[in-house]
Amino acid sequence: MAQNMTAAELKEKLCYKKTNFYDNATDAEIDAVYDYSNGYSKFLDDAKTEREAVKTAIAMAEAQGYVPYTVGMQLKVGGKYYYNNRARYLILFRIGSEPVENGVRIIASHIDNPRLDVKQVPLYEDNGFAFLKTHYYGGVRKYQWVATPLSLHGVVSLKDGSVVDVIIGEDEGDPVLYINDLLPHLAQEQSKKPLGSAIPAESLNLLIGSRPYPDAESEAIKLNVLNILNEKYGITEEDFLSADLYATPAAKARDVGLDRSLIGAYGHDDRVCAYPSLTALFETDDSEHTAIIILADKEETGSDGNTGMQSAVFTDILSEITAWAGANLTATKANSKCFSSDVTACYDPNFPEVFDAKNSAKINCGVAMSKYTGHGGKGGTSEASAEFVAWVRRILAEDGVIWQTADLGKADVGGGGTVAKFIAKHNIDVVDIGVPVISMHAPCEVISKADIWCAHRAFVAFLRK
Repeated sequence: MAQNMTAAELKEKLCYKKTNFYDNATDAEIDAVYDYSNGYSKFLDDAKTEREAVKTAIAMAEAQGYVPYTVGMQLKVGGKYYYNNRARYLILFRIGSEPVENGVRIIASHIDNPRLDVKQVPLYEDNGFAFLKTHYYGGVRKYQWVATPLSLHGVVSLKDGSVVDVIIGEDEGDPVLYINDLLPHLAQEQSKKPLGSAIPAESLNLLIGSRPYPDAESEAIKLNVLNILNEKYGITEEDFLSADLYATPAAKARDVGLDRSLIGAYGHDDRVCAYPSLTALFETDDSEHTAIIILADKEETGSDGNTGMQSAVFTDILSEITAWAGANLTATKANSKCFSSDVTACYDPNFPEVFDAKNSAKINCGVAMSKYTGHGGKGGTSEASAEFVAWVRRILAEDGVIWQTADLGKADVGGGGTVAKFIAKHNIDVVDIGVPVISMHAPCEVISKADIWCAHRAFVAFLRK
């Protein structure tokens, strides 16, 4: 039979190749991509921290009829619920008509991002400046955070139990914060150092003021800063001890490129997967499957703590669902399926030496599936089975979703982890699938509008099929 086919026909039948979304997209499909991305950009601007992401997601969910869940609450088929774990970890779930023991559909993303955390005793004055000391969070490249406008986000919890929200640097008239860097005229020795050590962690101090308080005999600039904070937020220096304050880039999401095909913003990793998880859930009310969407904290530091994916809160909620349904928890887990929805590295032609071009995700070629993650010999990965990957291929093909394979760099160069292994340990089939990102973990990352749209469509297919 093959001999009756031309080489081109045989190649089309037998060979694998990535598909660029725009090669066959209609004008209507491209319009849908760009319209969808407008909502995502707004989500990014509204949700720069995990607390803000939880608050924003809850508002979106409530608009779709989701209600708060409390432990022991009576559920119902068709019911839509959310569980807010300490304002930094959110689980949304919808009860389907299918027996729970047949398994549930799970999409797990994370909503924390690399950033600079304000230390517990941060405020000090030195030679005409007031600064806040920071401790970097997650895998930042420290040199990228100097000499750029920064905003301050978070909460201050007071001794009386009240909580004060803090956002400085986002409104047009707001001041911003800043981290000093050396001028090139004096940076000869600094410039000789490797990128990883040129900016010491303890020099990532936020410039917060320079004006002294009148008639103060000592630490007049520090006192003036404290007075401003007290007048605006009612806080004192001691209140920093019980605060969650984070420095993030002050810029908003912007289109990148003259064709506006890309989005540049802080926090794509991993809100570019969290957002389509939410929109896919809201679009699939007609699905018979019980669906669970997880927006977890702490992924960038190992998923530890009671708001990380290693917390028991996910299995606690799943136990609540199975108990209500009179189902067997062990069978439910064994029959469940999960997308670990996290980003991957996008092939960058400026740095080809670190990528395996055949196995790297390419821009505009759709949502990317990683059969395994980990590093150096697949260390730290759960690796999806061939059977589960084939099942995913089938449901995506049935819905015409454009997708691609992905690997995070060359075998002895790249590597990274996701929450997949923490879900797999419960005997749940899981595979990593998410959006390729350029300049991952930078203060401004870049993604393709087409790729996030394909992620949304992939998640819809997964929750509905």
